[in-house]
Amino acid sequence: MSPQLFQVLRFALVGGVNTGTFYGCYLALHGWLPYYPAYVLAFVVSMVGSFFLNTYFTYRTRPTWRKFLLFPLTNLTNFVVTSVGVFVLVEWWGVDERIAPLAAAVGAIPVTYVLSRRILLAEGGAGRASVDA
Repeated sequence: MSPQLFQVLRFALVGGVNTGTFYGCYLALHGWLPYYPAYVLAFVVSMVGSFFLNTYFTYRTRPTWRKFLLFPLTNLTNFVVTSVGVFVLVEWWGVDERIAPLAAAVGAIPVTYVLSRRILLAEGGAGRASVDA
């Protein structure tokens, strides 16, 4: 297997761990907070965790404040891509509304991967070309 494929697999694994972390934090926080503050705090915790997991495990690079501050752009991009994807799938292609969000989420993975790779492998503004396996 190519080093790039291993990196994509690590990215997917981090995504699964991140989803579980988010949901576990949400359930734990919702026990003593209203749902929306619990949601926001769980989202922040999972995003910080995702940053460090992707930095150290997926891309095997060093975290910096710049990368940390740019990393939320991956979440924003994911939201935009999945939102547009859901609309297109439901309104233009007639995909079932219960299935469309899952399909859109899968479709957003490559875009989110490329953006997170660009942000987390940036060295002084330029992306790092090498891939560690």
